[in-house]
Amino acid sequence: MALFSIFRRQQDVDGDATELLPTPDKIPADYSAGRHERQPSGSTSYSTPESTLAPGDEGFDFESSLRDVVEKMDRSDVKRRELGVLFENLRVVGLGESAAIQPTFGSTLNPLNWIRGIQRMRHPATRDILSGFEGVVRPGETLLVLGRPGAGCTTLLRTLANQRGDYHAVEGNVFYDSMSHRDIEKYCRGDVQYCPEDDLHFPTLTVEQTLQFASVARTPYGQLDAKTRNRHVDVMTDVLKSVFGLRHVKDTLVGDASIRGVSGGEKKRVSISETLATRSLLTCWDNSTRGLDSSTALEFVRALRTITDVTRISTIVSIYQAGEQLYEHFDKVCVIYEGRVAYFGPANRARQYFIDMGYEPANRQTTADFLVAVTDPNGRTPHPGRTLLVPRTAVEFADYFKNSEISHMNRADMEQYRKLYVAKPELRRAYLESVRSERSPHTTKDSPYMLSIPGQVRTLMIRRVQIMRGAMTALLIELASFIVLALIVGTIYLRMKPNTSTFFSRASVIFFAYVWSGLSTMAEIPTLFAQRPIILRQSRASMYHPFVDALALTLVDIPITLMTMIIFSIILYLLAGLQDSAGQFFIFMLFVCIMTITLKAFFRSITAAFTDPASATAAAGVLMLFLVLYTGYPIPVPSMIHALSWITYINPLKYGFEALMVNEFSTLTAKCETLIPTGPGYENITLANQGCAVEGSQPGEATVNGLAYLKDTYGFAAGDLWRNFGILCAFGIFFVGLLVVLTEFNNGSSGESASVLFKEGSKVEDLTAKGGDLEKGAVGPAHTSVRMSFANGGEKTPTYVKKTPIKGNVFSWQRLCYTVPVSGGNYRRLLDDVSGYVAPGKLTALMGESGAGKTTLLNVLADRAGEGYVTGQRYINGLPLPRDFQAQTGYCQQTDTHVKSATVREALLFSAKLRQPASVPLAEKEAYVEECIRMCGLEAYADAIVGTLGCEQLKRTTVGVELVAKPSLIFLDEPTSGLDSQSAWAIVSFLRKLADSGQSIVCTIHQPSAELFEVFDKLLLLRKGGQTVYFGDLGHGASTVLKYFESNGARTCDALENPAEYILDVVGAGATASSKTDWHTIWKTSPKSQDLLQDLDMIRMSNVDRPASGEAEPPKYASSWTYQLATLLQRDARTLWRDPTYLIAKMAVNVFCALVIGFTYWKSASTIQGTQNKLFSIYISTFLAAPLVEQLQVPFLEMRSIFEIREQHSRMYKWSALITSQLLVEVPWNILGSSLFFVCWYWTAGFPTDRAAYTYLLFGVIYPLYYTSFGQATAAMAPNAEIAALIFNALFAIMIVFDGVLQPYRELGKWVWMNKISPSTYFVDGFLGQAVGRTQISCSSVEFIKVNPPSGQTCVQYLNKFIDMNGGYLTNPNATNQCNFCQYRTTDQFLDSRNVSYDNRWRSLGIFIGFTVFNVVAIYIITYIFRVRTGSLLDWVRSLSITPRRKTQKPSRT
Repeated sequence: MALFSIFRRQQDVDGDATELLPTPDKIPADYSAGRHERQPSGSTSYSTPESTLAPGDEGFDFESSLRDVVEKMDRSDVKRRELGVLFENLRVVGLGESAAIQPTFGSTLNPLNWIRGIQRMRHPATRDILSGFEGVVRPGETLLVLGRPGAGCTTLLRTLANQRGDYHAVEGNVFYDSMSHRDIEKYCRGDVQYCPEDDLHFPTLTVEQTLQFASVARTPYGQLDAKTRNRHVDVMTDVLKSVFGLRHVKDTLVGDASIRGVSGGEKKRVSISETLATRSLLTCWDNSTRGLDSSTALEFVRALRTITDVTRISTIVSIYQAGEQLYEHFDKVCVIYEGRVAYFGPANRARQYFIDMGYEPANRQTTADFLVAVTDPNGRTPHPGRTLLVPRTAVEFADYFKNSEISHMNRADMEQYRKLYVAKPELRRAYLESVRSERSPHTTKDSPYMLSIPGQVRTLMIRRVQIMRGAMTALLIELASFIVLALIVGTIYLRMKPNTSTFFSRASVIFFAYVWSGLSTMAEIPTLFAQRPIILRQSRASMYHPFVDALALTLVDIPITLMTMIIFSIILYLLAGLQDSAGQFFIFMLFVCIMTITLKAFFRSITAAFTDPASATAAAGVLMLFLVLYTGYPIPVPSMIHALSWITYINPLKYGFEALMVNEFSTLTAKCETLIPTGPGYENITLANQGCAVEGSQPGEATVNGLAYLKDTYGFAAGDLWRNFGILCAFGIFFVGLLVVLTEFNNGSSGESASVLFKEGSKVEDLTAKGGDLEKGAVGPAHTSVRMSFANGGEKTPTYVKKTPIKGNVFSWQRLCYTVPVSGGNYRRLLDDVSGYVAPGKLTALMGESGAGKTTLLNVLADRAGEGYVTGQRYINGLPLPRDFQAQTGYCQQTDTHVKSATVREALLFSAKLRQPASVPLAEKEAYVEECIRMCGLEAYADAIVGTLGCEQLKRTTVGVELVAKPSLIFLDEPTSGLDSQSAWAIVSFLRKLADSGQSIVCTIHQPSAELFEVFDKLLLLRKGGQTVYFGDLGHGASTVLKYFESNGARTCDALENPAEYILDVVGAGATASSKTDWHTIWKTSPKSQDLLQDLDMIRMSNVDRPASGEAEPPKYASSWTYQLATLLQRDARTLWRDPTYLIAKMAVNVFCALVIGFTYWKSASTIQGTQNKLFSIYISTFLAAPLVEQLQVPFLEMRSIFEIREQHSRMYKWSALITSQLLVEVPWNILGSSLFFVCWYWTAGFPTDRAAYTYLLFGVIYPLYYTSFGQATAAMAPNAEIAALIFNALFAIMIVFDGVLQPYRELGKWVWMNKISPSTYFVDGFLGQAVGRTQISCSSVEFIKVNPPSGQTCVQYLNKFIDMNGGYLTNPNATNQCNFCQYRTTDQFLDSRNVSYDNRWRSLGIFIGFTVFNVVAIYIITYIFRVRTGSLLDWVRSLSITPRRKTQKPSRT
């Protein structure tokens, strides 16, 4: 694209001055618009004077500047590539049945379904999405693709953009000049691009950073030096910001649902700009005007037209609601009817083609609307005399077109193009040479990327730093958690003494440092999954390899990890008092850093290997358990069963732990803390007659060599330190390599279903009507729109609407202002003195350009504004808003927020049950739901899963959910956005019916056609800054509003011009447009404004003298709390049941972890080490909570998001009911999982059967409730899943540190009080005391303490008194030397050192239940503090001490 090659100086391809591609013969004049001839390079001269204006300057002319660039390039003999596309006999086959059943947990476990699944894999069901397509798009041509949603528009665009991976088969021929689709994919993927309908961007990047990255990634090299390329990037970014009106938000975050950023329209412009920045030669734009107002959409199409004409690119656009002015900018149009070609040819002949076929356009119907309408059986109007002769089905339309004159011209055009450009090796070679000349000289010959691998790494590292800077909260929380834990753990093991009593503690410090770094890395999993679709899209755009992004993430994260771990290591090492040697300290820090980096690469590799976050979290949890168990600390290598000991050889944690243990103990010669025998009666014995009670000790020695201790206890050898370092580095390199490989080749991501799904038991086979969504495999009638005319208001209200008359209320607002805080302590006014009203039976349109404040006003009117201050008044029938105002009103959001697993009927019934009065019988509510389903035209989709519906059905569902509440006032935010003209007409017609039945409706609308615009009664028009430009009646044919603007100096509206587009054009709406007339000032001084104020005063005064009704104040919620809870439980339980991936992952974690732990500690012996193994078997089992909590936090946050976005504002239920429901539906499944764990682990690890009941009660019932409530409490204070996981991991680590396992109770020192308040203490006390207490211990051979008795005494004579006082036993009581003394006779003696007692088991159980109850209460308290309460604690304190002013003087905080 010449615009983005301003500074390019490319070599001649073949060394001559001939054009790169030949010019075709002239196409028949009656076929095309005449804009497609290829121009010889250097032969075109434009007379337009050279532009000296820079992007962003006032008066900047995009087209003039672009032509200047092309002229300069031609004068410099710079060659420009061109690329067209020819396709013939194109057939696209998709996978999936026409009707599918939503899988559930039960159906997934059904063996019969397994067999059916295998059969489907062997013989997959297929369906034709496209069939029989042929045509050509030449350079310099624009093609408009029209069709109803699901007809195949997206599939055609993706196929022509060479994105074939999601389809079962693509048959037929597609030629990109002389190159095949394989050549494009392999060599020049970036020249053919697809801009999707959804806006996928990194939310923590600013707008400018997003555009700059795309520019850098696709800026050509050629002969450009680095300085010139940087200038090129700056100019490109400035041009895009100027053309699409993004300069004012260049430093604003793009944002997403949880991060505040640019508006929806601005985000769409970012998507458009990013695609243009990639310099594609053939671009497919999929409904890229969605969310844009008509003026901005027209500016976008004009820009495309200009770029296409001047730079000779090929442009294919799909637009669902195209105005006449938009339509006129296209050369060709393709009309798709249920996957078949209804028309492909000149755009200026399409209307007459269908009129000649026998169909008539409606009055003032745009051409695009008419073309789509003929593919809708309910929307088209046959000529009265040809009703039986016109084509009706998609096949008939396709056959009619094949025999038409237009089709013959199309094939002639194709043949002409084929002769000139297809199968020409010299053209292919020239094109590829041109492509290669643009790439970095360091790229491979066949690379489709502009940047070399090092260049991609450098660019992506810069972007990754920018992403992290935009998400500093997570980084700061992670750093803070490491510092806090280092301080806590370091002080627990404060300055350990160099004696044998600290041997175990030293190992615990090292073990904790490793395990914590591993647990913390799991928190990244949700974020990495959220970023994957963005990375895959940009990779398809040939910006970079996916693996390079993973590599850049690793490289950028290394210094952050090093800084964090250095701080962590310094604090922990110095506080704990590990070896006071600089060399040993740096070795400790080195291994901790390398290990953390290795573990991060390991968990990122797991994430890259899966397509679903629940499965990835489950796998990460199980594999983390393997790593922890086989480090050599929870179970020493000599104690491992032979069948599983091989795991230590492939465990990087084991090599790191062994090296650090050797590093710590190699220079340690510890004084023996416990000599045997000692005490009364042994005062005068010599050291020769004593032994040290530590493994590795020698008889008669008062010190123990650290290396001897390591060898006897852990099996570690001194010479393995640097060998292990090498192995650890090799593991790190391997995992990074695995990460990049998996990232590059695993392109799957969990997304929306490929077909519409229905719930189990629904009669899908009966819904076989034609006309479904071919791209989603939908069944049932997708065409539900009915053409209506409202010119004279003669349409009668349908009977099903009349059955439920609605009590009308006049809603008015006066002088509304809305101000929000912005950065720097400043404030921004989004609404400025807006007034108006809505009367019963009236349909009011709210219009304005993108960013004018339409959605903001709607939120303020509906009492749903977020952070900010609202001033002004709002009245219902002249009275202040009642307490149940939100419950009385319906609000249809643009985002269509629903529980994705619910069916349409369930979603509507849920709303009806909670929003209609409790006095209404359930049968009546259900009957009204069925009526609403019919009213919304959703009968065929009543049992369909909401998350799999198409745009139109989803929008109808949103309206239905609000309609079943029988609101007196409905607000709708862009209900037609993303819909085709027929669906938009159906929605607005439906709203018209509701208004005619007495409903008051306010509706924002972006791109209304003329006939759609006339359906509305009143118009409220805003301009940027939230200022009113007009409020009043539209009049017949919009005559009233047109007269207002024309009488105030506006140009005259043409007879065929769309009044809605005219109005926006006059007031200067659009990304770059402006108006010299101050229409806001004109409005304020106009008679209509004064009339409005008088009307508002009359409305307000009409109820001043109305006597009090005497009725009790209506409740805030329509139903009781218990009824809310019961309804929520039903919904949430059904949601989990329909998420088999989540539930199976949950069960799999429990079962696999149980088997791993059980077989690792297989039938633990009754030795000292065996008893310690049982201790760690129980302790490691508590780690099960980490992956399970990170799993359950995701659906908890999703449900909370649905509540906060939509349901709480509708006053459907209280937040406390939601929290209670979420807890109650999770607990049974977690109890089931823990029960499976218990069965698989308890007896495998060798615990006694007679003690199983208590253990099951504690671990199988109480513990799931504990970690479920704990996890939800931490999620309640977090904005997203990543931060929730970080908070949980930090708190969880603190609790398990103080339970007396890693650091015995007697060594806790000043932290003993934390042991008393740690829930894990009582869990371990009750669990361990019950399962292990009051049993005999039999020492193994290495556990005996060797003691030599004095001469003349036997072992029993010498040690009997000591045994009586301290316990233990002898195996050779009559020996006179080498007494084999075991220091423990019973497990109670062993457990006493950890303050664990069998007698305290029931007390500990009770206390643990108390902590569980505390967690449950904490969920409610934390939710209230962090999510429900408004304002700050300081504001609340001030409110208690300061008398508030009158409401009319002080803005109300919302």
